[in-house]
Amino acid sequence: MKSFLFFLALSLPFSACAADADSVPNKTAETIRAALVGIPINGIHTSPIQGLYEVQAGDKIYYSDASGRYIISGGHIFDTTNKQDLTGKRLAELNRITWTDLPLKDAIVSGPENGLKMAVFTDPDCPYCKRLEQNLKNENEIRVYTFLFPLTQLHPDAYEKSKSIWCAKDQHKAMVDVMVNDKVLPKATCKTPIDNNMKLAEKLNVRGTPTIFAEDGRKYTGGDIKTWLKQGS
Repeated sequence: MKSFLFFLALSLPFSACAADADSVPNKTAETIRAALVGIPINGIHTSPIQGLYEVQAGDKIYYSDASGRYIISGGHIFDTTNKQDLTGKRLAELNRITWTDLPLKDAIVSGPENGLKMAVFTDPDCPYCKRLEQNLKNENEIRVYTFLFPLTQLHPDAYEKSKSIWCAKDQHKAMVDVMVNDKVLPKATCKTPIDNNMKLAEKLNVRGTPTIFAEDGRKYTGGDIKTWLKQGS
């Protein structure tokens, strides 16, 4: 159990503890915190299931019993009557951002001006980002603001690739060339916002790529992107 908690701690950002809510008894909250000492807990709340508590840690949700001995990692609670993913809904609430806080001048813009807006944090060497770009390259209903966010620990070449993409005459074409067509670009020769993007990602608790936000601040958790974007319009 200790090694499991240590692994979880490594995967989460450290942050100040927030006040527990939703009528969780102080003794129960203290017991759970003591048992899960390796996890940087932001808050402990009741869940839709009696005896099961929602543990918020960074941008993740875990579930624990009152003793903290048993924990569910990566599981979702579904309401079969209303056909709702309750955990997904809570994650969307907890990870919502303010769109106006995004420095759109530091993003690569593509798609129609009147399209559904979404912001994407992407790494040019991320396989899932490449798949997303492949799906988006012919999209004509979505306005995409792409923040180049190289995960340098995983992809050592992504930082220089990101700079080269930004310095290209046609940034979006360059990004598609690199991510979809495996093209190698000339070395960057201009000032770039890549370092600022990396700081922004940390501020918004973005740790992986691709991470997608809708104009209303919701964080994408799965499903058809266009349908998801329309849910907020």
